[in-house]
Amino acid sequence: MATIYHNLSEYDPNSVPDASQMRFGIVVSEWNSTITNSLLKGAVTTLKKQGAKDENILIKTVPGSFELTFGAAQMIKSGKVDAVIALGCVIKGDTPHFDYVCAGVTQGITLLNATTNTPVIYGLITTNNMQQAEDRSGGKLGNKGDECAIAAIKMINFSCK
Repeated sequence: MATIYHNLSEYDPNSVPDASQMRFGIVVSEWNSTITNSLLKGAVTTLKKQGAKDENILIKTVPGSFELTFGAAQMIKSGKVDAVIALGCVIKGDTPHFDYVCAGVTQGITLLNATTNTPVIYGLITTNNMQQAEDRSGGKLGNKGDECAIAAIKMINFSCK
């Protein structure tokens, strides 16, 4: 669903499992840090609202969004997390760099989801301008970090049994 039709921070807390025994990794890009720090704040706040403990939230930074896949893979290999939330922001510029970074991160996170038993939540904001990024990181459209935290909790709880 398009963000314009849905506030990223709206969810029914009763539909979300208790997160008190869950372990979360959050890998966050340093690039566009005003946006990514807001995403991080949203994710951590929401995890805690759902019962996650400080000691069960591992946060690591990477230089840019392209490095999110590596960071997520390392968190999975550590065995210390039940899910990874990857947070980044890529704003379209005048060159095709935007397309390459977005495609690479998307493919990398998809590969991790297909080849590991640890869910990786896609929290990469891809926008045309800074205002759109601000709107999705705590602005008028909510915070993608909130949405990613809820997705991580639900995916840890996911079972096909």
